[in-house]
Amino acid sequence: MKTIVIIQARMGSSRLPGKVLKALGDTDVLSYDIARCRAIKGVSEVIIATSELSQDDAIAKWCEEHNVAYFRGSEDDVLDRYVQCAKGYNPDYVMRVTSDCPFVDYEMASEIVSLMEKERKDIVLVDGDLPRGLVVELISFEALQRIHSIGKENRHREHVTYYAYEFPNEFKSVTYNAPSNRIAPELRITLDTEEDYALLYEIAKHFNNPLVSSAEVIQFLKQHPEIAKLNAHIEQKPVI
Repeated sequence: MKTIVIIQARMGSSRLPGKVLKALGDTDVLSYDIARCRAIKGVSEVIIATSELSQDDAIAKWCEEHNVAYFRGSEDDVLDRYVQCAKGYNPDYVMRVTSDCPFVDYEMASEIVSLMEKERKDIVLVDGDLPRGLVVELISFEALQRIHSIGKENRHREHVTYYAYEFPNEFKSVTYNAPSNRIAPELRITLDTEEDYALLYEIAKHFNNPLVSSAEVIQFLKQHPEIAKLNAHIEQKPVI
């Protein structure tokens, strides 16, 4: 089973422009993304998928300087960007990661890949109230191409796998049960605002390790509520 990771990344952001290249620890956000995705067991390639806009030249330059594979496609039609990117690698499965999640859980992701190697379904559904910013999505390339052909609404094109969650009966799924030490829905470990960045900065400063376990990050935030509350009031933008 050939599995690739595609990390969607762009410089444009309504609430925090340029967030993916902001400093984090001794490196930057994208470096954390790449390090953690490369630590996922069973993955053959990690690719950054950015847009063709001139503002995203900075991401392409970063990829070239850091020897990271990248693809450039549509800014708004992220689903098409994923499909066109994946075609160059002919994978069986595509793992979707967003670049605003520098503490994505590579240990859970490894278990998700292992589960799919046994089950070979269309998509993995993750059961558990996790902090925002840890989980990955794993879908077969065949199912992704199917969504590409039938998902016409803006929400389907922007959120890549959304159609599969909206119409679950059209896909064969397997459920991954998240470990109990990852259950913490009150926490927000993602990057969309200055408050989010303040929290992530504190995590990176404390551990100084891009490969720190997400379980340790959760424990740290629970032990330091003054840090956890930095972005506790931030509301996630709704899917429309």
